[in-house]
Amino acid sequence: MDLNDIYKEFLYDLEIKNYSPRTIKGYKNNNKAFITYLKNEFEVAEIEDITTKHIKAYLMNLKSKGLKELYINNIQKCLRSFFRFMVDEGYIAEKRNPILSVKFMKEPKVIIKTFDDQEIKRMVNVYSTSNYLEIRNKLIIMYFVDLEIRNLELCTLTHLDIMDTVIKIHGKGNKERYLYISPLLKKFIIKYERIKHEYFKDKPIIDNNYFLSRNGKALTVGAVEIIVKNAGKKAKVRPSIRCCPHTVRHYYAQKQLRLGLDVYSLSRLLGHESTTITTRYLQSLNDENIVELAKSTSPLSNL
Repeated sequence: MDLNDIYKEFLYDLEIKNYSPRTIKGYKNNNKAFITYLKNEFEVAEIEDITTKHIKAYLMNLKSKGLKELYINNIQKCLRSFFRFMVDEGYIAEKRNPILSVKFMKEPKVIIKTFDDQEIKRMVNVYSTSNYLEIRNKLIIMYFVDLEIRNLELCTLTHLDIMDTVIKIHGKGNKERYLYISPLLKKFIIKYERIKHEYFKDKPIIDNNYFLSRNGKALTVGAVEIIVKNAGKKAKVRPSIRCCPHTVRHYYAQKQLRLGLDVYSLSRLLGHESTTITTRYLQSLNDENIVELAKSTSPLSNL
């Protein structure tokens, strides 16, 4: 059966499952590149002709181009979803699925470098509460620090998601989770909503998102990246630290671990499917942090 025909069907299936446009784009591009490689290098265009060797050759080709193991493994996950779709639809038998014999590449231990407490404090204080844009930017930084929310999750928030004590997050794979609103965050939420209401009193609001541009449109992921980057620049964050929302997410994770939160609970808060990803944050804590954690969890002292 023709690979391109199944590929098109696979993309429709992703839309039916209501995957996010960003996720669909990743699956689309990675599997298309794989299909093109098979045709150009091996003249393979039928699913019955694909072997484990073809898949391994493609992954090694990516490695020869200098791509990192983590990046290649993420590509393999996209390929695995494509082959899983073919099995589910009956195009290939489970026992003949060629990708099952392909192992993930061993990834080097990554030490995640993130902000320290003083840098976060300065970033939060970069923006004031004097006008709508200032309070909006300040609250965005606070959301990232206190809620570990992803950039896209923040951009898609609406007023209906902001409740009295919790915020409903629409995460990856359309999975919802609820995050607690701390008293300090609540204080600035109230300020923001008051100033936002006054600012847009005589202006048109185009989108229903919680965070809006000066023109009443939903903020883009790129616009939020700039807000965080500017905050880091003005706060004189170390040059070795990448100032972006995901780095603040790293800070949140490591801070929670230092405060004694267990990995499983942190995994649920972060919206991870398993604790495997979450443990990377724990591995990035140095020995001094681990010793501090142990002080409050001494079994003998807690008898």
